[in-house]
Amino acid sequence: MATETQKDVRRDDMISDAEQYVSFILANEEYGVPIMRVQEIIRFEQLTRVPQSSEFVRGVLNLRGRVMPVIDLRRKFGLAEQETDRHTRIIVVEANGQSMGMVVDEVSEVINIDDSRIDPAPELGTTVRTDFIRGMGKLDDRLIILLEIDKVLSAEETLELQEAVSN
Repeated sequence: MATETQKDVRRDDMISDAEQYVSFILANEEYGVPIMRVQEIIRFEQLTRVPQSSEFVRGVLNLRGRVMPVIDLRRKFGLAEQETDRHTRIIVVEANGQSMGMVVDEVSEVINIDDSRIDPAPELGTTVRTDFIRGMGKLDDRLIILLEIDKVLSAEETLELQEAVSN
């Protein structure tokens, strides 16, 4: 019979194989970002547009005295525009050493996905960039696109965001 300590070790092993993600909706598809990278989730607020910035840069936000860039994931991923509504949220994440906001249609929930339930990102040919997709998480009958948050923006785009905040 297993001792209490052995049971705890097995339970810890099972927990360590799963990672928590904040899931959200974009154009009726479900995405996830690691919860350890999420700083907070806020309602959509009015943003200050930065002149001559990329189309996907929605603007900057003053969050309790901290100015941060906000990107629109629909625009970044080439999805159809949608009006903001009462479900629209900004997920504040740490990416590439800086805080930034990501506009999403709706935040769903915090989910646990075991590493064994994550398939590699699909190969879509050489013209479609998929390096920002960590993998496809399978949870019951759902398929969740798991983002590699540091790769959503290129190095040039990250530099552009840093410059937008410093101006």
